[in-house]
Amino acid sequence: MKKTYILTFLSACLAVLAIFVLQRTVFDKQEEKKVTVGIIYVGDESTAYTMNFVKAQNAIVNTYDDQVQVISKYNIPEGSETEALQELVDAGCDIIFGTSYGYGVTMKQFAEKYPMIEFCQATCANANDDPALVNYHTFMGAIYEGRYVSGVVAGMKLKELIDEGKITPEQAKVGYVGAYPYAEVISGYTAFFLGVRSVVPEATMVVRYTNTWDDYVLEKKCAQVLIAEGCVILSQHSDTTGPAVACEETGSKAEVYLASYNQSMADVAPTAYLTGCKINWGPYMVEAVGAVLDDKSIESRVKGNVNGQDIGAGFDEDWVQMLELNEVIAADGTSEKVEELVNAFKKGNMHVFQGDYLGVNPNDASDTYDLNKEYVENRNCSAPTFDYILQDVITIEE
Repeated sequence: MKKTYILTFLSACLAVLAIFVLQRTVFDKQEEKKVTVGIIYVGDESTAYTMNFVKAQNAIVNTYDDQVQVISKYNIPEGSETEALQELVDAGCDIIFGTSYGYGVTMKQFAEKYPMIEFCQATCANANDDPALVNYHTFMGAIYEGRYVSGVVAGMKLKELIDEGKITPEQAKVGYVGAYPYAEVISGYTAFFLGVRSVVPEATMVVRYTNTWDDYVLEKKCAQVLIAEGCVILSQHSDTTGPAVACEETGSKAEVYLASYNQSMADVAPTAYLTGCKINWGPYMVEAVGAVLDDKSIESRVKGNVNGQDIGAGFDEDWVQMLELNEVIAADGTSEKVEELVNAFKKGNMHVFQGDYLGVNPNDASDTYDLNKEYVENRNCSAPTFDYILQDVITIEE
């Protein structure tokens, strides 16, 4: 009996030891797993748009430390990404991020050619198009939320100017420097304008396109033209400080204010900058890398609104953030209003694209949308889809 007890005890110990060794081996393998991350950038850290992606890259490194190696390709123009992508593939990348809309077609082609690599494309809407690939994903923050809040801030400033007798309601004119006539840009300035109009219903808007993402001289010139035409609030969907500098340089000649995008302009336009908004790319990119490390699907790991191979989110998941508020020049009560609106978006209580407006497709006048029926942005994809111009209240200038 004694021998039997001893043998049973030893068998139990050996079983426990075997389980421990097995667990330790699995754990060590998990610890040893490393992921090579490739990121292709349209610009570099000198532009705010790219810098916001670089911050996400830094968050990846800070989160996973020596479990990740990051290879970055900077200043790759749209249409010239093939060579850079091939270099990332040849370098052994397990996951590759594309950061500019124009990479989307090529990224998907590479995903089809290299099914063992995850390809994640920002701002595109082609992940669920045929052929849908399990290793090709798209993502973007619901930036219209931030645009709308910025518009309310601008509207409150406009109302202050009206109440102080500095302008009349008929002079409540807003200018917008846009890059291209894409849905992403149109949706953004429409949300901004509807935010303004929620405070000053007489406001009108003029939009000028630069047809480039990043041209300081051209962006500044467009802003100067808008100011000369009587715009007292400007905003932008462009990558440089040109519009902010144009507003600041008016000095005592005219009161002109700016709501920015991607970066605060407080340093270059301290008397003109009001606030702004940006997309925080970190939540998606960090968790997408984590999914690869854990051998899980990206869509099961990332928190957001999942539609097939596409994910988006807004203030609710910190994918959209407001930039600093210049309380020195903002209207009284603005900070409290911003907090109220952000919380309302988080709870799903905000409805932006609606009102007594008729939207007209700029490429087909017979294609219209009556906003008396709400247009729900980002319903089926993370990239913006609203591309109608609000008739009679928004003017596009060449």
